[in-house]
Amino acid sequence: MPDSKKFFENLSGAGKCIGVLTSGGDAQGMNAAVRAVVRMGIYVRAKVYFIHEGYQGMVDGGDNIKEATWESVSSMLQLGGTVIGSARCKEFRTHEGRLRAALNLVRLGITNLCVIGGDGSLTGANLFRTEWSGLLEELVQTGQIDEQAAVTHSALHIVGMVGSIDNDFCGTDMTIGTDSALHRIIEVVDAIMTTAQSHQRTFVLEVMGRHCGYLALVSALACGADWVLIPELPPEDGWEEQMCQKLSESRLRGSRLNIIIVAEGAIDRHGKPITSDAVKDLVVRSLGFDTRVTILGHVQRGGTPSAFDRILASRMGVEAVLALLEASPDTPACVVSLRGNQAIRLPLMECVQMTQQVQKAMDEKNFEEAVKLRGRSFENNLNTYKLLSYRKPDSEVSKDGEGRKGGPCCSSFNVAVLNVGAPAAGMNAAVRSAVRVGITEGHTMFAVQDGFEGFSKGQINEIKWGDVGGWTGQGGSLLGTKRTLPANHLNKIAEQMRIHNINALLVIGGFEAFECLLQLVEARSTHREFCVPMCVVPATISNNVPGTDITLGADTSLNSIVETCDRIKQSASGTKRRVFIIETMGGYCGYLATVGALAAGADAAYIYEEPFTIRDLQTNVEHLTEKMKTGIQRGLVLRNESCNENFTTDFIYQLYSEEGKGVFDCRKNVLGHMQQGGAPSPFDRNFGTKIAAKAIQWISKKLKEFYVEGTYIYLPTYTYYQSKCPGKHCTDFRLDIKHSGSTAADDMSLQTITDHQAVDLKQFGLCVSPLFLQTLIL
Repeated sequence: MPDSKKFFENLSGAGKCIGVLTSGGDAQGMNAAVRAVVRMGIYVRAKVYFIHEGYQGMVDGGDNIKEATWESVSSMLQLGGTVIGSARCKEFRTHEGRLRAALNLVRLGITNLCVIGGDGSLTGANLFRTEWSGLLEELVQTGQIDEQAAVTHSALHIVGMVGSIDNDFCGTDMTIGTDSALHRIIEVVDAIMTTAQSHQRTFVLEVMGRHCGYLALVSALACGADWVLIPELPPEDGWEEQMCQKLSESRLRGSRLNIIIVAEGAIDRHGKPITSDAVKDLVVRSLGFDTRVTILGHVQRGGTPSAFDRILASRMGVEAVLALLEASPDTPACVVSLRGNQAIRLPLMECVQMTQQVQKAMDEKNFEEAVKLRGRSFENNLNTYKLLSYRKPDSEVSKDGEGRKGGPCCSSFNVAVLNVGAPAAGMNAAVRSAVRVGITEGHTMFAVQDGFEGFSKGQINEIKWGDVGGWTGQGGSLLGTKRTLPANHLNKIAEQMRIHNINALLVIGGFEAFECLLQLVEARSTHREFCVPMCVVPATISNNVPGTDITLGADTSLNSIVETCDRIKQSASGTKRRVFIIETMGGYCGYLATVGALAAGADAAYIYEEPFTIRDLQTNVEHLTEKMKTGIQRGLVLRNESCNENFTTDFIYQLYSEEGKGVFDCRKNVLGHMQQGGAPSPFDRNFGTKIAAKAIQWISKKLKEFYVEGTYIYLPTYTYYQSKCPGKHCTDFRLDIKHSGSTAADDMSLQTITDHQAVDLKQFGLCVSPLFLQTLIL
């Protein structure tokens, strides 16, 4: 953080003018992007202008282009749509319209444009940039500007951010608005499922996606839909019979509802549209099921943006301003994209052309190419859906030790799944995915109740395909979870592993899960039963475990924090001059407080990783005192529960109350365990589904590698070594593993899904995830 702060302080935008506009269809999170551009621009001492009503406002000029202030973007984070407006503009598509727009920008000295919109809006911006010098020449010739103005404003710099709920832009893993649209869809699906179960109905849901099936695909994964239809991968001929057969089998297994999700642009292999009404008529005609159609429409564009979209848009807005400051006259237009957890810059027109190639591939019926062009995020989701979409008949899963049909020669293995530690949203989605993928892989899956405590007591039962139906939307842990470590129950756990012939373990949990498996690894020399593949799926709201940038449950918890902060800020708007002190969970990890502060627009965040003194507290009080003199007469401060042993929430509340007497009053709120509850967010449902599927595939791979000539061999020896890491509170922790009787020297018997370096688990109270977002000036 200190290095990051120094970097920002060395930037200067003095003398530069930045225009920000939103264009095309609205998307939740656009306001967060506008806010970030404005405040980052002002922070580097540049002038920032709102361009209202998109390109129409640029063409019309006048009051449509106004200078923005720090206060003018206050209270924008929680608003959906776009506050500065968006409009279709036919005039900007003409040379005359672009000439007028250029004149309006030159008059105000604006030569840097930040455009938030879809591929059409960004393509128009790039065309404007390429024509810029010619437009200035024409303005000089007609006497509307002088030659000096043309020289001063000779280059126009363009940076784009993609705002689209469809996630249909190539080059980025996620576009602004997509996650919020998924929230709206899943809220509707959860509501529909209750009525569908009551009446044993089938529901056909039509979601947006005229040319892209991302929303349909991910919402199908997140709710466990029976069938999904998307434009990029039309179903094979005869799909009608296959779908009806699957729906019928689901009912025979005891399910009381069916969900079919249809993208509005869904087509068959011959390019013929597949409508939601046609799907309904097919189900009624073939099966006689009571079937209803729900078309979500513009509900998907509405509502408040999710925590993910606020953070994504804020980071992209900061990166967009940095790109404009660093641009030279020869710098091509770029678009700020998301890759993994990093905001990156890519050539704008390359991404636009790739996006256009997707439609071309679909028109040519080259659907595999279309899926690849959509990018790794789309492809990974599709592969996971395929993995979970079909239950193999028992005839394809051999139980006689001769291996699975068509697969390598190996026995059916027994794999146990259990939850450890505190509950985290998404755990049930992970268990469901693990069970179904395991069954598809040919394993017999066992569910362990109440963690390792239940394991030691023999609370182990086989769990089948139908047993996990409807689990994706359930919060908490349906298997039950305890913090009990296995060290005092090793003999009993080993006995239960012998009784049930457990060949592998999948543990879903936080730091306790890591500690539990370390204890089992250490006990391998005395208990041969523990010489099996073990895998951890990191699941904790604190996001404080090694090996992953984000843990299961953190996104749901962030949304809970942000929703509460929004309500608190709203109450403060009715009572002027009030400051709220909010305590978040997270132990010694400040992730929830830091990122929650960024997403909620807080004035300060106190975390363990960034030590603070009484002088820092006093500085923040003075800042809030000055703030109360403006039109923004409310404050929000987030405090991580373990940020400081002495500066407790009560102490900070009392200090602020005393120092703010006569200027503002204070209220405090401890969010507590509400951060662990509630239905999982779409992100956590999808993340849990994908990460657990990958975990089971890793386990299957190791089971095959170590099953030699009818004998299962898994006897790794291990050594530990430590080395200092850059952080103040942790050391690197690594496992150096060599295998007895195996050439797979690169295998890790205890590994996290992403294969990153881990930190010392013995200091787990002090270690943090590597992902910390920029909260400096937002």
